[in-house]
Amino acid sequence: MFITFEGGEGSGKSTQLRLLVDYLQSVGIDALATREPGGAPGAEEIRRLLVEGEPGRWDPLSETLLHMAARRDHLVRVVRPALAAGTWVLSDRFADSTIAYQGHGHGVDRGVIDSLYRIVAGDLKPDLTLILDIDLDTGLGRAAGRDAGEDRYENMDRAFHERLRQGFVAIAEAEPGRCKLIDAAGTIEDVQARIMAAAKAQFSDHLS
Repeated sequence: MFITFEGGEGSGKSTQLRLLVDYLQSVGIDALATREPGGAPGAEEIRRLLVEGEPGRWDPLSETLLHMAARRDHLVRVVRPALAAGTWVLSDRFADSTIAYQGHGHGVDRGVIDSLYRIVAGDLKPDLTLILDIDLDTGLGRAAGRDAGEDRYENMDRAFHERLRQGFVAIAEAEPGRCKLIDAAGTIEDVQARIMAAAKAQFSDHLS
């Protein structure tokens, strides 16, 4: 299975992904944690171009192309081989982040994003996408305490982050079978319980 975690800055994706990987492994499922942009050597090099530096260092289309190049490397070298081997892959961000950040956030045409995605990924889609939703002040406050070297997106203006949050909600509403909107407020344990409920409902044949 291919599970992706999405959401705005400071929503807690990385923590919750690791907890779900730990759970899957505890019940005997081979599970791999990865991330975008990044997850493979070439993609990690591109990641630095995207998450470091000034907010305006790329125009929106250039930024989109960089994300797609990193995604292609990630898919070819990590995601597809792992899935082919029967491993469950859990990715901290995937294609919905491109739609939310570069589409809703920066205004890149959705048709352009979809065309590039088909070239890069074909018909691959996650089996479950968990979109963690949290109010901006809380999320940005959490993000402010992270590695200052990877703060390019955090430093974009509040209006961008408002569009971003609205974009993720729209994505969840458009594909309710695949996407589950998770309230990311409360304790880590509170959020983990919501995620576990969603995962068990989606994969009832595999998880009890």
